[in-house]
Amino acid sequence: MMDTRDCACGQTTVRDEAACWFVRLQEPVVDVDARRRFEAWLNEHPQHRNEFEVLQGLWKAADLVPAARLQALCEEAPTRTKRRAWARYAVAAGVLAVAVGLGLFSGLNQPSAYTAAFSTALGERRQVALPDGSVIDLDSRSRIEVRFENNRRAVELAEGEAMFSVQHDTSRPFVVEAGSGKVTVTGTRFDVRRGSAETRVVVEQGTVKVQGRSASDSDFVSLTAGMGTHVDASGKVAPAYAVNPAELTAWRSGKLVFNNASLSDVAEQVSRYRDKPLKVGSAAVGNLRLTSVFKSDNTDALLKALPNILPVAVRTLDDGSQEIISK
Repeated sequence: MMDTRDCACGQTTVRDEAACWFVRLQEPVVDVDARRRFEAWLNEHPQHRNEFEVLQGLWKAADLVPAARLQALCEEAPTRTKRRAWARYAVAAGVLAVAVGLGLFSGLNQPSAYTAAFSTALGERRQVALPDGSVIDLDSRSRIEVRFENNRRAVELAEGEAMFSVQHDTSRPFVVEAGSGKVTVTGTRFDVRRGSAETRVVVEQGTVKVQGRSASDSDFVSLTAGMGTHVDASGKVAPAYAVNPAELTAWRSGKLVFNNASLSDVAEQVSRYRDKPLKVGSAAVGNLRLTSVFKSDNTDALLKALPNILPVAVRTLDDGSQEIISK
């Protein structure tokens, strides 16, 4: 939030803050400290810069309006602003009035194109804030590419796992592509894990549409809160089934929760937290099931415990990786 010395708006939205800063910077003298606080606010979140640039565009557009028309459009703005006790907001409110009156705002306020890539290293978890207000939590060894366009918000989960908290926007669906699967939403909270053989989707809040990447628009599985599914390598989506989202997204708090999970799945997940991959020695070993909880930053404890839980042993290979084999 911006410094209260620079804005009399009290509790504000980002657009209100942008307007207050815009007016503040029109003053004949702006001290160095105020400019420093403005730069800090501008760089705090991509949405701050976007809202401020919209106001700048409106201000420039107003220069093209005849003086008489500009005055007429602005006359009511200070009155409305005074009633809300936002005296310094009046000028910016007038600019917005001009924009609405001339139909300029819809053109200047179109969502900006945005591209970015984010990744995490071994053992790292990272939270990413996007320009639309959506937030992505990345697990260890995960990588995403983000592409925002006017009518679509797209994210490619290239590897790993991510939790998506999507800002609602019916005009721009949010699409996550991972492996052979695709998830489409307008606003919700869900987790996607891209594995070597399948992509798993779990919904914590809202509704999502899951389909094969090359499937038709009518071919999808709908998930609501507490439901999950997976997409195999061919793009086939499994019917929705009940899940425990808290267990399956426990990685956000540094835990690995396995509930009747196959050792093949366990090994693949654990490998994201180790320097060398964890392997299973055979299909029979991979099909064994495990139910337990471990800390993601201490996977050695899991390997030490496995022989006491299941009829297996763990051996170290020449390359330093480890393999689970039958006793």
